[in-house]
Amino acid sequence: MSPLTPEDVRNAIERYLATTSDADCREIAFFGGSFTGIPLSRMIAYLEVAKEYVDRGDVDSIRLSTRPDYIDQQILGILKSYGVGVIELGVQSMDDGVLTMSRRGHTAEDVERAVRMIRAFGFEYGIQIMPGLPGDTLEKSLETARKVIELAPGQVRIYPAIVLRGTEMERMFNEGSYMPLTLDEAVSWCALMVPMFREAGIRILRLGLHYSELLEDAVVAGPFHPAFGEMVEARIILDKLMGIIEEKGLEGCARIAIHTWKGALSKTLGHRKANLKALKDKYGYREIRVEERDLPPGALQVFTL
Repeated sequence: MSPLTPEDVRNAIERYLATTSDADCREIAFFGGSFTGIPLSRMIAYLEVAKEYVDRGDVDSIRLSTRPDYIDQQILGILKSYGVGVIELGVQSMDDGVLTMSRRGHTAEDVERAVRMIRAFGFEYGIQIMPGLPGDTLEKSLETARKVIELAPGQVRIYPAIVLRGTEMERMFNEGSYMPLTLDEAVSWCALMVPMFREAGIRILRLGLHYSELLEDAVVAGPFHPAFGEMVEARIILDKLMGIIEEKGLEGCARIAIHTWKGALSKTLGHRKANLKALKDKYGYREIRVEERDLPPGALQVFTL
């Protein structure tokens, strides 16, 4: 496939501007690869097009994604001169063993070095992590989350690793040297990581890869699901409910009522009412009533019936 031309970039921007209103926050994003790793002349040609729209006020900002080892002083100077606002780093893991086994080509120190430089130039920055890569464990992923929090990004994206057709991970999967997380494992891991970022005040932009038919056709194995984010949010609530139930000693009741905050009914029930099933299976409840109440966001109450 031939690289996009600057005119292709312009056409894409025009096409999407035609579908937005003046009230929308409009941003040009160069995603899907390592933007600062493409030939410098091509990168600048794309940025020149994007900057025209920012300078005219048609677009609010520019963001891009890249690798930590594709960041240096020259690159950052160019990005600054063209008005880039946000840089997202594809970190994936802060464990050097996982990075080596996954053949990422960078180290945790590369991440820390890139963040120091990005911060010094005054950019906003985000970090993308990928739990479940070769060699990963739950503890390693939780440690990655802790180290990312120490780097203080404004935002994170969490993409559990999946096996795509035609990749090195597919070869590893086929030969039996790598097994991706199951869907339930990925949901469980993320349900532990998400509260860590929220408590640190770090915005989570995305949980799981964006669903598309094209991507679905390319998935060989792994925790790919169109409702992945919803499932993680429901698991977080389930974990909270189990904590409340056990703290209040309600394990032996036949019937319970759960009050949740307004707008959280579906998340409290769980994807296809999975939370109700999990509670019934674990505690033997015969009936569970779930109702919305005027509670603070995140608040849950459990009572006997």
